[in-house]
Amino acid sequence: MAVNTGIEWTDHTFNPWTGCTNISPGCDNCYAEAWSKRSGHVKWGNSPRKRTTESYWKAPAIWQSKAALFQSQHGRRQRVFCASLADVFDNQVDPSWRADLFKVIRSTPALDWQLLTKRPQNIKKMLPEDWGPDGYDNVWLGFTAEDQTRFDQRKKVIEQVPAAVWFISYEPAIGSLRISSDDPKPDWLIVGGESGHGARPMDSKWVRDIIQDCEAFNIASFFKQWGAFANNPLVSEDGLAVDEVKKIDPNGKGGGLLNGKIVRRFPNTYPPSQSKETNAA
Repeated sequence: MAVNTGIEWTDHTFNPWTGCTNISPGCDNCYAEAWSKRSGHVKWGNSPRKRTTESYWKAPAIWQSKAALFQSQHGRRQRVFCASLADVFDNQVDPSWRADLFKVIRSTPALDWQLLTKRPQNIKKMLPEDWGPDGYDNVWLGFTAEDQTRFDQRKKVIEQVPAAVWFISYEPAIGSLRISSDDPKPDWLIVGGESGHGARPMDSKWVRDIIQDCEAFNIASFFKQWGAFANNPLVSEDGLAVDEVKKIDPNGKGGGLLNGKIVRRFPNTYPPSQSKETNAA
């Protein structure tokens, strides 16, 4: 349950509670469920969620206190992924815990909170009363869409709920996903292949297609990893040996080069009155 993380698109993880229930195919090889079985910290599935300790909840205040130093060293704000071992918008969570989380978020305005859910249908009814017409300046709302079906089921929330940044986690990518001109557009999209035991394959065409869509619609795209070297085009298309590819492409599990380049962009944060743009960081 580390709070400083190696996840490429964030700086810290914060879990106000732990535990979740699998609800879609993307959950089948859930790393958090595997963690729960190894650690014994919480029982996965339709079981009580477990709130983390009072001392653990102090971590965001520490990061907030170091915001100026982080900004001077990195030229940007700190990002906090919440929650890697749970779901902020889980029906089975005590509403008072979520209210406490939003108090912490309000008290840490120098942190950008990345709230990722598989339950976007719950977001609107579970947001705090002071969310306002533009959302909180320091909260990015996102949902997982592991394939076209899940994106089509969940995409309407982008237009229904205001947010400083809307993002999609197309990870694990287990089927193709395209964004059309008629779809509501996120500001940011993460894509990555599944890794570990039992990982399902990812077609390189899915990655190229979604990155192309992001470029067409001015969506910041972040390609995290191939997941397995068998998915990496240097192996599957160019026929290179895995040992050779490991040296050429050490970027993430299975490598992370796309057509010889790293594609890891982030959305700009901006006042609501300004237009949305993307940047590399």
